[in-house]
Amino acid sequence: MITFSDMFSIGPIWQLHERKGKQERFEWLKIRMNDEFDEYKLRFEKTINEIKSIPEGVPITIWIADNAHEQTGLRYVMHLLKGKNNDINLINTTKVYGKLFNAKKYTILLHLHSGEIPPEKLHLIYENGWRPPLTQREREELEKEWLELANSRDTLRIWRNDRIAIVSEDYYDQYMINTAKKLYRHCNPDEFIMSARLIGEVLGHLDQYVGDQFLEYRLRQLIEKGVFDMEGSLKAMRFYRIRLKI
Repeated sequence: MITFSDMFSIGPIWQLHERKGKQERFEWLKIRMNDEFDEYKLRFEKTINEIKSIPEGVPITIWIADNAHEQTGLRYVMHLLKGKNNDINLINTTKVYGKLFNAKKYTILLHLHSGEIPPEKLHLIYENGWRPPLTQREREELEKEWLELANSRDTLRIWRNDRIAIVSEDYYDQYMINTAKKLYRHCNPDEFIMSARLIGEVLGHLDQYVGDQFLEYRLRQLIEKGVFDMEGSLKAMRFYRIRLKI
């Protein structure tokens, strides 16, 4: 099992298949996310080496779901596998989940990414999700789509109409503000609330997979712009509280 410990729906992916692109992504994440990056960089490079070291002729199964993170990652991996003669099978957990469990509107499931699906259901998806290996034309199309994505310096991607769509980095800012206004219907307007409360509320209602770290980064940007007051330390979301300015 080979996995990326990353979130490909956020951050730059410009020329990520080259050293300069990886360095740009690492620097962007280091500046904007409250996290440790030495281990992250090591894991990232290790995963790339593992993918490139897969022996010729060994069948490869790639698990994906209908979200910008996994779909972007799929296209990146297809580029890394370019020229290899391995059969490549895709298992789309979103689509198979919807068919197996009669989920209505299965493109907007509680399980927005494959990692949230319970093991027993993953097992059923594995047994029922097989399809023929990708054709050469399908592989080339995914590789082409990667190169198109890798030419952009944008930093936020969403899944819309079965495609990866590039949106502005502040795409969720107004939604966060509106969510804060709803929370304050039940609070004293002068009261500070934990930043994690707002981020959790936003994250719980999004139909996209972007992660709490990105939302917390955008919250800090809104604080910097004067939309929110804060008290505490911005070292991590558990250390500070916020208040929407009136």
